[in-house]
This record gives sequence, C-alpha cells and structure tokens, in this order.
Amino acid sequence: MIRYTLRCERGHQFESWFQSSSAYESQERRHLIDCPSCGSDKIERAIMAPQIVSKKGREPAQPAPAAPVEAPVSESTSLMMAQERELRSKLKELRDHIVKNADNVGERFPNEARKMHYGDIEHRPIYGEASPEEARALIDEGVEVSPLPTLPEDRN
Repeated sequence: MIRYTLRCERGHQFESWFQSSSAYESQERRHLIDCPSCGSDKIERAIMAPQIVSKKGREPAQPAPAAPVEAPVSESTSLMMAQERELRSKLKELRDHIVKNADNVGERFPNEARKMHYGDIEHRPIYGEASPEEARALIDEGVEVSPLPTLPEDRN
C-alpha cells in the first residue's frame, strides 16, 4: 500500500491510499479519484517528503517538516469538516458491523481466508490479523481481502 497526498485543481489537499503507484495512475487516468471537498476529478499528486528508514533499527527517520499551509476558515472548510465527520461516522459504523457479524480468527486469518477461497472450508464472514506481506500474498492468489477501517481515535 502507498499513501499519496493529492491536490485538486482548486487547491484542496487530501490524502488517499492505493495498492500501488500503478493503481493510482490507472484510477487517475479513468477519473476515478475525486476531491472530497469539491468533487473535482482533476487531481494531481502533491509534493511529499519521503519516509526514510534508518539502517540501525528499521525505524523511520524523521521527515523534514512540511511548510505550514495557512487555510482560511471559511464555509468550505466547515463543510469539509462536516464531510470528514460524516465519513468517520460511516467508517466506524462499517467497522462495528463487521466486528459484530463476523468471526475474529486473529492470527489465523491468512490460513482461514485461503481455506475458504480454495473450498476447503465453508465460506463465512471473518476478520483477523495479517501482515502487509501476508495480505499481498492473499491478493496475489485472488483471495478478496480488505483492511478494517482504522480511525485516529482508535490509536489511543
């Protein structure tokens, strides 16, 4: 997965995650990406500071601080904040629905998902844990998987 900072033709900046850079480029060509603030599909990648991993402990080096962007508080800003609150609410609702209606198989998730995909066990809704490498391997095998939405307040 790769995270891009994007900007629309009107200067609204937002972030989005993509499977790969080619997935981003494909979606951009087909005008499938639109600005959450104004709906414009004229999107470009904004300049981003790279995250560099140090040799010592595989800990990310601190990126150079980005220049602060002064955003005037306006009607569009409050509308964006309302849209963000609504999106977060829907993501929480989706996650809560999955947790309530699916079996948590924990670290067995990759194996259970494969067994269902290949018909070794009956299909049922499950969720659990998988490393990024395990998730990529599942996707490469054609197993349909998606991460559970995580919200900032979940990290506390």
